[in-house]
Amino acid sequence: MIRKRTNDRSTNRKQPSSLWKNCNNLLALKQIHATLIIKGFNSNRAALRELIFAGAMTISGAINYAHQVFAQITEPDIFMWNTMMRGSSQSKNPSKVVLLYTQMENRGVKPDKFTFSFLLKGCTRLEWRKTGFCVHGKVLKYGFEVNSFVRNTLIYFHSNCGDLVIARSIFYDLPERSVVSWSALTAGYARRGELGVARQIFDEMPVKDLVSWNVMITGYVKNGEMENARTLFDEAPEKDVVTWNTMIAGYVLRGEQRQALEMFEEMRNVGECPDEVTMLSLLSACADLGDLQVGRKLHCSISEMTRGDLSVLLGNALVDMYAKCGSIEIALQVFKKMREKDVTTWNSVIGGLAFHGHAEESIKLFAEMQALKNIKPNEITFVGVIVACSHAGNVEEGRRYFKLMRERYDIEPNMIHHGCMVDLLGRAGLLSEAFELIAKMEIEPNAIIWRTLLGACRVHGNVELGRLANERLLKLRRDESGDYVLLSNIYASAGEWDGAEEVRKLMDDGGVRKEAGRSLIEADDRAVMQFLFDPKPKLNSRGQVS
Repeated sequence: MIRKRTNDRSTNRKQPSSLWKNCNNLLALKQIHATLIIKGFNSNRAALRELIFAGAMTISGAINYAHQVFAQITEPDIFMWNTMMRGSSQSKNPSKVVLLYTQMENRGVKPDKFTFSFLLKGCTRLEWRKTGFCVHGKVLKYGFEVNSFVRNTLIYFHSNCGDLVIARSIFYDLPERSVVSWSALTAGYARRGELGVARQIFDEMPVKDLVSWNVMITGYVKNGEMENARTLFDEAPEKDVVTWNTMIAGYVLRGEQRQALEMFEEMRNVGECPDEVTMLSLLSACADLGDLQVGRKLHCSISEMTRGDLSVLLGNALVDMYAKCGSIEIALQVFKKMREKDVTTWNSVIGGLAFHGHAEESIKLFAEMQALKNIKPNEITFVGVIVACSHAGNVEEGRRYFKLMRERYDIEPNMIHHGCMVDLLGRAGLLSEAFELIAKMEIEPNAIIWRTLLGACRVHGNVELGRLANERLLKLRRDESGDYVLLSNIYASAGEWDGAEEVRKLMDDGGVRKEAGRSLIEADDRAVMQFLFDPKPKLNSRGQVS
C-alpha cells in the first residue's frame, strides 16, 4: 500500500508537467482548465499552481483569464496569491495588486516576504505614494524589514515615488549592500532628475553590473543629456539590447534621427540582435526623416525577425512610416495583412490617405471602421476624416462628421478639429461660416486658426474678413512677417493699394522684416538630402553641396 501511495503521488507530480508541456497560448490554457474541471478542479493543488502561474506570468495577455480562474479556487495558498500579485504588478492594470492584497487580508491569509515586494512594485508603477507608505507600515508590522529582498523593494519604491530621504536611510542602514540596492537608489535619483547625485552613487558602487550601467545611461537619456549618455555608453564594459535601445530611442526623441540610424549600424556590426523596441524607434526615425529606402530595409529585417507575424505595435509603426514617407499603397498593403488592428492602426491609414489626397478612400475606410464593434473612433480619427473631406471639397459630409464626434462618440472638438473645419470651409469659400465657427469656439482660437482663415481670404479675395482675421493675429503676435504679407496681398488683389501700403508701413513701424527667399540650384537628390539632414553640409569650390 505504501508503494502504491508513493506511485500515486509520483503520478500526480508528473501529471501537471505533461499537461503544461505544450501550453504556450491562451487557447491551450483554457483546454487544460477544462480538463482540470472534469477531473475535479480544486483537487490537485500542484496543477492549480501551474494553471495560475501560466496565466499570470508565462502566457502573454492571459492575466485577465488568470483572475477569472483564481476567483474559482476555494482556498488558494500563498504561492497562488503571490503569483497573482506578481503578474498583476507587471500587467497593464497594476491596481489589481492592491485589491488582491485586501482580499488576502480579509480571508486571513498571512503574507510572506514576497507578498510585499510585489505589492510595492505595483504601487511604484501606479505612483501611489500614500498606499506605498501604508505598505511600508505593514512591512514593519510583520517584521519583514530585515529581509534584504523586501528592503531592496522599499528602496526602489521610495526612490521612484516615495521619499528619497527614506530611501537613502534604508540604503545606508543595510549591513550589506548588493548591486540591486545600489542600482535602485541610483535609478531613483536619476528618475527625479538629480543626475549629479545619481552619478555620485554610481561612481561609488563597488561592483557595477549591466543593470546599473543601463540605469545610469537611461537617466542621462531621459534628461536629454545625450553627450553624457554616449560617453558612459562607450565606457560600459558590456552592453545588451536594452543599452542599445536606450541610446537609439534617446536620439530619436532628441530629433537626431541620423544618429539613431548610425547607432543601429553599430549595433549590427557588433552582432547584437535588435528586438521589437529597437525597430519601433527606428521606424519612427524613418517616418520623421521621410527616408523610404531605409524604411523598406527595416521592413525586410522585421519580416525576418517576426517571420511575417506582425504585432499590432510594429504593424502600426510600419503603416505610419510608409504613409509619412508617401508610399500610401504599401501602407495599405501592410494594413490589410495585419491580423489584429487597434484604433491607432485605423487612424494611421485613414490619416495617411487623407493627407496624400486619397480623400474618398479615407472616408470609405472610416465607414468600415464605424461598422466595427470592438474599435471606436477617437479624436485623432476625426482629424483625418475632416482633412479628407476638406481635400475632397465635401463640405456637407465634413459638417456631419464634426457634429457626429460630439453627438455619437462624446468627443469634444479640440483646437485641431476646429482648424480642420476652418480649412474645409475656407477652401469652399464659406468664409462667413468659418468666421462664425471661430466665434462660437469654447476655447480661445490660436494663431494657426486665424492664419488659416486669412489664407482663405487671400484665395477668395475677401478683404473685410481678411482684415478682421489679421487684427486677431496681431493681438496674438506681431512679429510674423507672413501675416502682414498675406493681408497686403489681399488688398493688392482687390486693387486697394492704399490698404496694401498701410500694411507695409505697419511692418516697417513694428520692425518686422521679411526673410529673403532661397532656392537650391544644381543639386541632385542625394545632395539635397545631405543638405537637409547634415547640420554642417560640405560645399565644393563652386558653392554647391558636394
